[in-house]
Amino acid sequence: MVARRPIALAAGIVLVLEAAGLVLLHMVLAEVLAGQKMSLDGLDPDLMVVAVWVMGGVFGAYTALCGALLVRLGVRDRSPGRAVRILLVSCAITHGVLGAVAVGLVGWAAFAYMMVVLGLVVAALVLYAPEDEEPAPPVERGGVAAA
Repeated sequence: MVARRPIALAAGIVLVLEAAGLVLLHMVLAEVLAGQKMSLDGLDPDLMVVAVWVMGGVFGAYTALCGALLVRLGVRDRSPGRAVRILLVSCAITHGVLGAVAVGLVGWAAFAYMMVVLGLVVAALVLYAPEDEEPAPPVERGGVAAA
């Protein structure tokens, strides 16, 4: 397929840029939270700041890893292994869920962006689907081969 390389590369680049944006967003959220010094149901405000920093780092690293794997996929132009496919499927699911949440909290533009990224990741997964080499032999039941 001609289009699968550019789609995988575009998805990977978008995810790497999104990872940088996620880390920046969490940095801003942590600074705002640190400036308030309010307790949420008895939680320590400093602990909440640390949690936002950690969440930003983990979520940014996860998104950057998915993006790097998609860029590698586009450069090598070979089907990914099972572990990479599972990671990319989880990335697609994450974008679907976050898109549904974003429409209510942020608006339709954020939803549209999340759905575009979801579409790119799913398109890369579908275009790089593993190819079956030969069909499985028919299973014999009771002396008769099943068709």
